[in-house]
Amino acid sequence: MGKGDMKTKKGKRTAGSTGKARPAKQVVAAKKTAAAKAAPKKAAAKAAPKKAAAVKKAAPKKAAATKVAATKVAAPKKAAAKAAPKKATANAKKAMATKATPKKAAAPKTAAAPKKAVAKKAAAPKKAAAKKAAAPKKAAAKKAAPKKAAAKKAAPKKAAAKKAAPKKAAAPKKAAAPKKAAAKKAAPNKAAAKKK
Repeated sequence: MGKGDMKTKKGKRTAGSTGKARPAKQVVAAKKTAAAKAAPKKAAAKAAPKKAAAVKKAAPKKAAATKVAATKVAAPKKAAAKAAPKKATANAKKAMATKATPKKAAAPKTAAAPKKAVAKKAAAPKKAAAKKAAAPKKAAAKKAAPKKAAAKKAAPKKAAAKKAAPKKAAAPKKAAAPKKAAAKKAAPNKAAAKKK
């Protein structure tokens, strides 16, 4: 045994009569740290077959989920690809229709043009006759216009004169009334004077 070791039965049993029976503290500490480091690796190694089995089980589900996601993503693209030729044909038809619209609009106009010209020619003498017939009436109306304007201006004066007419008629009667009354009073006196 060494100088620093205690002489115990256990120590004697394990190491014999010479050398250290117990391990040093540093060696114990090193072993502990190594075990702690190796623990997660050991646990992973133990769990590896379980993990592999779980992955195998989940594989078809994962594959199905990824397929569904891929189809969802690809669906609008597929729909657009399918609709593309239809869209192209529709656009072409629209373009043709827009090109044809001015021609269509012009077609009835061009067809109606000679008819319009004929109608104008036919209506021309009637229009001229109507103008000639209306000319003297227009001239007379122009001549009468200043008279009408003067009559309009004089209208309020005429109305005022009409209102004042009964008063004017009543005025001489009122003035003559006292003279008549006086004459009536003097009549018997005149008669008496004649008799005398």
